[in-house]
Amino acid sequence: MKAAVYYSNSDIRIEERPAPKIGPGELLVKVEACGICGSDVMEWYRIGRVPLILGHEIAGVVQEAGPGVNTYKSGDRVSASHHVPCGKCVYCLAGHETVCDTLRKTNFDPGGFCQYLRLPKVNVDYGVYALPDSVTFDQATFIEPLACVLRGQRVAGFCRGLSVLVIGSGIAGLLHIKFAKAKGASPVFATDISDYRLKAAQECGADKVFSGFEYSADSLRKSNQGRLADLVILTTAAPQAISQALDSVERAGTVLFFAPTDKDVNVPFSVNDVFWRNERKLVSSYAASPKDHREALELIRAKAVSVEDMITHRLSLDETGLGFRLVSEAKNSMKVIIYPQRS
Repeated sequence: MKAAVYYSNSDIRIEERPAPKIGPGELLVKVEACGICGSDVMEWYRIGRVPLILGHEIAGVVQEAGPGVNTYKSGDRVSASHHVPCGKCVYCLAGHETVCDTLRKTNFDPGGFCQYLRLPKVNVDYGVYALPDSVTFDQATFIEPLACVLRGQRVAGFCRGLSVLVIGSGIAGLLHIKFAKAKGASPVFATDISDYRLKAAQECGADKVFSGFEYSADSLRKSNQGRLADLVILTTAAPQAISQALDSVERAGTVLFFAPTDKDVNVPFSVNDVFWRNERKLVSSYAASPKDHREALELIRAKAVSVEDMITHRLSLDETGLGFRLVSEAKNSMKVIIYPQRS
């Protein structure tokens, strides 16, 4: 089979690799579409483990079901979780499935940027989602990122009527804007350093946008009846953005750290100014559980969160290198989808 193999953000090679073989309880999936995630281009995180076949935002068709698989059969349209929890450990039982040891060890074989992948038995048991006929493969590539977004906002204690500031209007930021609006946030603000992305944030429902170069907490107060934001969502982790977030959260409000920083970044802040007497909370979220994926799929199926309007590039497998360049440059692109069956 053909695979797009990652050596660096600027070095993606199309190579021939053997198609994976499946065993009992496993599925072989023909990958029809796979989105490029911002985490795919975190070069500092990947570079020590290359070569890699990445890609986890998948949609495809079951090519073959291994012995013992009764729930799925050849021809079924599916999406799947690349990481799945055990559902039994102390973390899972407490609702923290995404810090489960099993979740951190599971993955696709090899990844979504190739023509076929193997789903291990644990993924088949806990993380495969049948696609309704009304959900396209394009739409299904948003299930995983939307699942991460809804989990993040739940961890942050989101509820209807809160004011929300989204710092960073890439694809994750846009999904946060759309989901917050769908769940009744009011108002929703957004920032970015790119005019292209600020326009996208407006189109996705932000009530007001600010240039990251000019933004200040005072400008937020002027647009929010004298108040800061009840919930600040960081989808970029540049030190300046983190400082803006800490300055922008209202008393008793929450800052959600949704994105990692670059390697070895430390951000100092005043405990007294941020916390003392203010009851602010700093929380983080990582990945999503199978339950989150099912909820995200239902939101997409019901058109409660529209997603196709965020797709800017549809590329063949041979064009994966272009896709990685577009996503890593973070300029005039939003959702980039690779189609492994197209050459």
